[in-house]
Amino acid sequence: MTSDYQAWAGQRLGLPQSGSGSLAKMPRRILAICIDWAFALLLSHAFFTDDSGATLAIFALMQWLSTWAFGASVGHLIAGLRLGSLSGRRISPWSALIRVLLICIVIPVAVWDADGRGLHDKAARTVLVRK
Repeated sequence: MTSDYQAWAGQRLGLPQSGSGSLAKMPRRILAICIDWAFALLLSHAFFTDDSGATLAIFALMQWLSTWAFGASVGHLIAGLRLGSLSGRRISPWSALIRVLLICIVIPVAVWDADGRGLHDKAARTVLVRK
């Protein structure tokens, strides 16, 4: 009989308890998304007179392109985080797209498992870790 017990969040995924490669904690995640949203707001203000639809579209496009191309958004980089794939391969454009679309509807981000992964990361088969 196997147990679901794990000594730390991310252990079941093979992640270290702390340091580089460990699961990103909530304060860093919040900091990263606030930075990304602020950047989207700045661009929306500059080019679209603070249109909320434009802000969301800018945010989504920035998230999708940066996580697919670089494995991190601007906010992730500043907060010392990176996005990894559970398969160990580079994040596919489809995984990045699934992740960002679910982030944009917010609810999947607010629900997470014992490993600290939101539904958006589970659906995209990704994990946000410390650099």
